[in-house]
Formats: sequence, C-alpha cells, structure tokens
Amino acid sequence: MYKNLNPGAVHIRCGWIEGLDLAREAGFQGADLSIGEAQKLAEEQGAGAVRKLYEERGLKIGGWGLPVNWRGTEAQFYADIAKLPAAAQLAAEVGCHRTMTVVLGWHDELTRQQHFDQASQRLRLICETLKPHGHRLGLEFIGPRTLRAGRPHGFAYTMDAMLLLCCAIGTGNAGLLVDVWHWYTCLSTLDDVRQLTNQDVVYVHINDAPADRDVLEQIDNQRCLPGETGVIPNRELMGVLEEIGYDGPVTVEPFNQRLRELAERDPLEAARITSRALDSVWDWRAADRA
Repeated sequence: MYKNLNPGAVHIRCGWIEGLDLAREAGFQGADLSIGEAQKLAEEQGAGAVRKLYEERGLKIGGWGLPVNWRGTEAQFYADIAKLPAAAQLAAEVGCHRTMTVVLGWHDELTRQQHFDQASQRLRLICETLKPHGHRLGLEFIGPRTLRAGRPHGFAYTMDAMLLLCCAIGTGNAGLLVDVWHWYTCLSTLDDVRQLTNQDVVYVHINDAPADRDVLEQIDNQRCLPGETGVIPNRELMGVLEEIGYDGPVTVEPFNQRLRELAERDPLEAARITSRALDSVWDWRAADRA
C-alpha cells in the first residue's frame, strides 16, 4: 500500500502537474493520473513524458477515473466508450492499471432489476475494452442510508452486492473501490474485509466520521479526516488490508468544510494536513506494539 494524493478529493483545485508537485512536497508516495491531461501531453511529447513527471518527483502512479458516463443515455455511453481504448492504451503505457467508477445505490426511474441489467451490461462492455490493456475496474458502492431514503428504487449499496455485480459482469477484471466511509455506513465489519483478496480490491478511499451522529444518520458530504474522531477503525482496516495483500493506493477523501476552506487559501498546507492525517492511522504496527 502507498499513501496517494488526489487533489480534488481534498478540495484542492489545481492542474494535474501542480497536483504532482503538491504530492511530493506534502510527503505522499503517489498521485492519481489525470487521463485527459496526460493524453494531451502524450500527444505532444509521447507517453515517456508522462512517466517522467512521476519519476522526477519520486512518485508512484495511483489510479485514473473512468472517462465513461455509463449511467447516462445510450448515445452518451457509446460516444464515451468509443474513446476509451485510446485512454486505456496510454494508461497501460505509463503503468497505471487501476481505474474506477461509482455505482449509485438507487435510481429515480429504473427498477432494481432494470438498474442491475443496465449496469452489468454496460460495465461488462467497459471491462471487455479495458482487459486487453491489463486494467482492473474498481466499483465504488455508496453506503449511507440517508442517500437512499425517499428514493423510489433502491439498489446495491454493500460490498457483497458490488461483488455480485462483478460476478454478473463476468470478465474477471472488475473489483471494488473500498471507501471506508461506505464500508462503515453500510455496517460492514473487519471480517468482511478479511474475506477479500488483493485481486478483489482495486483502490481505497479513507476518511473518518463525525462522532455525534448515529451510523444510520451519517451525511455523505460531512466527513472527517482519517483519525480525527476514531469512529471508523482506520488503523485496524489498514492492518486488514495488509493481511489480504492489498498493494495499491490509499487516498484521503474527507468531504470536509474546514479542509475545503483551507484548500482555497493554502493548497500546500491542506495537502500537508491531509498527509499528516493519513500518517496518524498508517503505522498500525506501532499501535499494536504500544
């Protein structure tokens, strides 16, 4: 595992290369790939220029966001997927084989069966496109009950449900984006994670939860930095992820108003605070020895 920065996930608005500089200066080991900006650079200077940006800063390449709107109209989906092979080829050339997308736990129009059929069919086509390039697709499940409440059609919102969707996709390169916030709010346990393997987990998001709110009342955009409250057992989770052999990026995604305000004033300090928060839960071995 390695400590990874996605500037947007901690409310920092900046270009991709500026984000790489922030990651280096704040003490991260990796940073995500902006596939759109990377494609522009590669068109001008080749894929080697993309790799060099990371090598010069001593950074690993984290993951890249799937550039396909598979939840939209059929026309939009096919327009996007037509561009996916080029993005997948470049990501493979620079050694970044983890991409991810969100699977919402509800739909305002499609029934559960219709939603499942559409998701499995479209994600299967995406995974078939990614597979020849060696990519794995991480599916992020969305746990909070407060997001589903009042919606006409509920859908998959747990790890097990997302693994079932991976089976329905059937290509062998679909797995989980494990966001510990969603793990916590859908009432998963450490033993649930112990049942996974490194192949099951494509990417990890980490954060903490307010201590003054019941788990079923947690609000998705009101989170805390890792270790801030201790509500989510992040140290233990990091240990379990090591147990199962997870070797990918761990990225902070707190959706925190105080951090947002700081990031607007001082992006580097926001990145440093994020890095220190990640450090606070990273050394689970030291906690075991204490």
